[in-house]
Formats: sequence, structure tokens, C-alpha cells
Amino acid sequence: MKHFVLPAVALFLAISAIGSAQARDQIQIAGSSTVLPYAKIVAETFGEIYPDYKTPIVESGGSSAGLKEFCRGVGPRTIDIANASRPIRPGEIENCAMNGVTEIAEVAFGYDGIVFATASSMPQMALTPLDLYRALAAELVIDGQLVKNPYTLWSEVNPALPDTEIKAYIPGEKHGTREVFEEKVLAVGCEEADSLPVLTEMFGEKQGENTCIAVRRDGRAPGIDGDYTETLARVAADRTALGVFGLSFYDNNADKLKVATISGVTPTVETVASGEYPVSRPLFFYVKMAHVGAIPGLREYVAFFLSENMAGPYGPLAEYGLVPASEQQRAEILAAFEDALMSPED
Repeated sequence: MKHFVLPAVALFLAISAIGSAQARDQIQIAGSSTVLPYAKIVAETFGEIYPDYKTPIVESGGSSAGLKEFCRGVGPRTIDIANASRPIRPGEIENCAMNGVTEIAEVAFGYDGIVFATASSMPQMALTPLDLYRALAAELVIDGQLVKNPYTLWSEVNPALPDTEIKAYIPGEKHGTREVFEEKVLAVGCEEADSLPVLTEMFGEKQGENTCIAVRRDGRAPGIDGDYTETLARVAADRTALGVFGLSFYDNNADKLKVATISGVTPTVETVASGEYPVSRPLFFYVKMAHVGAIPGLREYVAFFLSENMAGPYGPLAEYGLVPASEQQRAEILAAFEDALMSPED
């Protein structure tokens, strides 16, 4: 697992100096549905402990949507923080810069696992990235030919799996979880199937990789644009279906779900923290530095979020399911944030 050390180049992406945002008296946050419950816990506690500041407003919408809103510009009509379950993309940084958002602080505050689960009444599934790739890819290489995915039953993918219809509710494309799902499940499964060399020869490297992670669109892998509660409702109504969730959401709904193992590993806080569970990812929030000092409490919110009492191993975020950064890592991130405020790079 990567250490949570924030390099200065990632912390402070200043291209040119910009003026401070006009005053607004309440922090506004949007983005990842995975980060949403953590940010809400911090925001509500922050409002209680710091009565001089209003409780921050936290909304969801997905990582991509939150970063798009974050990059709209600087000023009171734009949000201060974007939550994300994936790193900001170079294209998003460029879009931010085009709109005057040239100073961004990246804060990686913990890890989460992506889990696969059915209704609690179903048997536990033992899956691998290869199984999921064969079940959910749009096209497969079979006998050297690229064909539309022919499989309709899990048992056709792997005889050890249930003899039930393939149906999986996966994250919609605007969610950061979708990108991790593509990279750590579909792309890995494609490689395990030895399909990538064939696809690369057919289409070239880039198109071959894109074909690996393309999801079937025949109704067996619908993308869910809402949050995990919508996925849970779909699984409850379609009890043999598989749902994709964040570990913390699963942990808080374990009475309703039966989690699958991935490559023989059960997702837990411990297996995610150790790196044993193969489908894990860091969680982030991005701060618009031009708003720090103009939006009351923004600087204090960042420090409070990273504090031992909130993001430490015995704090409420860990209790909810976060795999936290170490005390030293959080201290280094906060020190880098504070240094950037005092002496920004050009």
C-alpha cells in the first residue's frame, strides 16, 4: 500500500497567482458517494465543536461530478472541497486551470475496499478478477476470436460458481469507484485471461486496453448513478444479483448482504490495511486553496478532518469503516498543507 505522503507538486498546483475568493460563511463540499459519510461525520462534528463556524454543507454526486463542479472556477458560487475516491486526473487539473483554479491541495486521508456482495440469504460467492471479467466484459477472446460475451450464467464462467443468472449492479461512469473497478478488476481479469496481447495485436495498445475494461451493455451489468443505498435496494429486489459497494457501506449493512471473497481473501479493515485484499483504493478530498482564508473555517476543517480524534484508528471514521492513515502520515499531510499556505510555489 502506498504511504500517504503528499508531494509538494501534487499538493500545490499553482500556475499563476489568483485573488482570494469572495467571502461566504459556510464551507461547501461535493463529490464521491464513498467519501460522503466520512465527510458528513466530520462536518457535523466540526459544527458542534466549532460553534463560531457554520456546519459545512456536504453533498454527493460522484467523484467526477464533484471535481467538475470544483473546477468551475473561484468564488462564492463554487464549492470549496471536492471529495473523491480516485486521484484527480490530468485533464481535470487542466480544466481547473482554464477556469482559474490553479492552486489545489490533495489530501489522501485513508483507504477503502471495493466489495462484491449478494443478498444475505444467498450463498457466499468465491470470485476472482478473471471470473468477473468473463462475466461482465462486453467482448471476450474465445478461440482466438473477439466475440460478444456469450455467458448468461455464473456457472458458465466458472463451474464452481452458482447456476444463477449473471446480473451485477456496478458503479455508474461518473463515480470514482467505477474507475477502480475497471483497473483493479476488469483489467486484471483481462490479463489473467491472456486476452490483452491478443487485443493489443488486433487494435493497438490503447484500444486493446479499452476493450479489456469495456462493460457489457445487454442489461446484465447496469451502472448505478446513485449512491450505494440505490445499489442495496436493487440487490434486495433482485436477490441473486451481485452489487458493488464500498467496504464501509457493506460493514454498516452486513446484516443485509453476503460479501464475496476475491482471490480467496475476505474484505475487512485488516485485509485492506495490509494490502492482502486486492481491490482497495485510497480516498481523497481536494481543497481550493484560493478559498482558504476567505471561507471561514476551511483551514480549520482540513486540520480537524486529519486529527487523531476524527481520522485516527480509534476515531469515528475508523469506527464507520475507514482504514486510516498513520498518525505520522496524517501529520506530514497537514504540515505540507500548512507549508503551502505559508509559502506557495509558483
